[in-house]
Amino acid sequence: MSDKKDCGKHGGVRRDSLFIRRRAWGSCCGCLMFLIIIVLFAILIVYLVLRPHKPRFYVQDATVRQWNTSGDLLTSSLQFTVLSRNPNNRIGIYYDQIGAYATYIGQQVTVYYPLSPFYQGHKEVNVLSPVLYGNLVPLAPFIADHLKVDQQTGVLTLNLRMSGRIRWKVGTWTSSHYRLNVNCYTILGLSGSGFVGQAPLQPGTRCDVSV
Repeated sequence: MSDKKDCGKHGGVRRDSLFIRRRAWGSCCGCLMFLIIIVLFAILIVYLVLRPHKPRFYVQDATVRQWNTSGDLLTSSLQFTVLSRNPNNRIGIYYDQIGAYATYIGQQVTVYYPLSPFYQGHKEVNVLSPVLYGNLVPLAPFIADHLKVDQQTGVLTLNLRMSGRIRWKVGTWTSSHYRLNVNCYTILGLSGSGFVGQAPLQPGTRCDVSV
């Protein structure tokens, strides 16, 4: 009778060990949730303090240096003056890569023109002057027909598109890269049969920015 083993204690030990592990796991989960809440709260505070805003772009003027059509082929030379503004009080912007090209009715009609990288401080405004070229660019038939109508009315609708990569700077901290896309819908007033010279901007010209 003395050789019999009492297994009751061993079962109790296993239950106690399981209970301890569950408590430890619950404590870890609680700590993790607390840290997540702290991080989210810190992000909210930073956002409320900095009030980050994406940069703003404005087309100031446009010049048509060359605009010749031969059948369905277009040769053009355009220069735009674009203002880039950083609306933030405490955030600087690195433009590590930025360039521009023009489209007409959704078709690209000039080559991509790279601009020099630059840094934009708080509330700073920079002037960009991309010169865009397109040599004997073949146009789709319906686009060529639409262009003839624009030439007759003396109003040319072009999209000035800019793209690149930017970084945000707050104090000594600099973010990773973000993709920048700018779409400026420009309406140019043209006079005479020759589309060369200063092209006054018409109402409706605007720039949409996404980051």
